[in-house]
Amino acid sequence: MTPRLFTREEVNRLVPQLTRLMERALRDHRAALAVKEALEAEQQRVRLSGGALVDRRAWQAQAARLDALSEAVAGALQEITALGGVVKDLGMGLVDFPGRVAGEAETVNLCWKYGETAVDWWHGLAEGYAQRKPLP
Repeated sequence: MTPRLFTREEVNRLVPQLTRLMERALRDHRAALAVKEALEAEQQRVRLSGGALVDRRAWQAQAARLDALSEAVAGALQEITALGGVVKDLGMGLVDFPGRVAGEAETVNLCWKYGETAVDWWHGLAEGYAQRKPLP
């Protein structure tokens, strides 16, 4: 099946929705990393103390929170994928959409980054963020 090719205008119409979804994904991703770091620090504390007692209830609550946050991030990313985007870098909030650019014979990636109000950049399929070029 041939992937859908987007126009600049089609991606621009998605930008408000992309912004909300990426905002949610980034917020939950940061929170998940903080919970994961806290759990790892607690594991290290227990190891260093020779097996000190762990508050199992608190540990389980943190682990459940990490699972919920991870599911929330995955859900937001799935919604972006359902729109036709390909999340390239969650930390940067990068999403590519396959499309065409005037003067280019091949399919390219229309490249949007969280915080941008429109898709103004593109790069070849074998290129990445560092090779972004302004859209004509």
